[in-house]
Amino acid sequence: MDAGQTVVSIRRNPIAGRARVRWDAVMPSEPADHVDSYFVCATPRTGSSLLLGLLESTGVAGRPQAYFRAPDEPLWADRWRIPRTAGGGFDYTDYVDAALTAGRTDNGVFGAKLMWGTMDEVVGKLAAVHPDLAGHDAALLERAFGRTRFVHLRRDDVLAQAVSWLRAEQTATWFVGGNGEISGSAGNGRAPRFDAAGIRHFVDVINEHDAAWETWFTSWQIAPYVVRYEELDRDMVATTRGILDFLGLRLPPGRTVAARHRRQADDLNRQWITRYRAEQG
Repeated sequence: MDAGQTVVSIRRNPIAGRARVRWDAVMPSEPADHVDSYFVCATPRTGSSLLLGLLESTGVAGRPQAYFRAPDEPLWADRWRIPRTAGGGFDYTDYVDAALTAGRTDNGVFGAKLMWGTMDEVVGKLAAVHPDLAGHDAALLERAFGRTRFVHLRRDDVLAQAVSWLRAEQTATWFVGGNGEISGSAGNGRAPRFDAAGIRHFVDVINEHDAAWETWFTSWQIAPYVVRYEELDRDMVATTRGILDFLGLRLPPGRTVAARHRRQADDLNRQWITRYRAEQG
């Protein structure tokens, strides 16, 4: 649930035209004993903010946030007091270093969230820092973040996801609760309104972005750990423990997995879903 997420179509296929190289160290199908970093790769309204809070609550899976969402990067940079350049920007190496510091737990594990589109932006910026690896996404991520794993969070009920996305766009409320997010909970005071064309649009975008994630993983021979929203909603603790196992991490004795975000879906969501299905015949 990236705050203010407004990517509504695939700008281009970032896989096309890039050299495909095997990067065996990136992601074996079985977890190793130790991981340096991981990314939760998602589309909006899949419970990603909820999942990040659950993972942080373990105390061993980093402090994951959407650190690399482009509109929020200047806000994070200011929070971290990164020196600005004469033009008002900041060095991306400094930014990544600050994100790693903020997003690591004491065991050295870093976590972050990436929506589709954000990945392309991140590797593009990393390529400017490491031009010898330009065009090799997995290698760039390994250079910057160490031994890296990927969790692919998606939702089976795409219509419910699209309805939720439309409401979040209309109200500017992307999550309720939270723990240190930089933006996305303030809202704009506007009441949500049913929009069949808007729902259809987000259904199409979700399908495109889910397919794009699949293509990206396949292209770089990455086997992500797949988590579905429905599983997360049904058993948050078991889902979180499954991810820890995949990362080679163990929940410390006496530590409780706890949610830091509240559920937003209500009867209005269900009413819109029913109405949309009826109107579509």
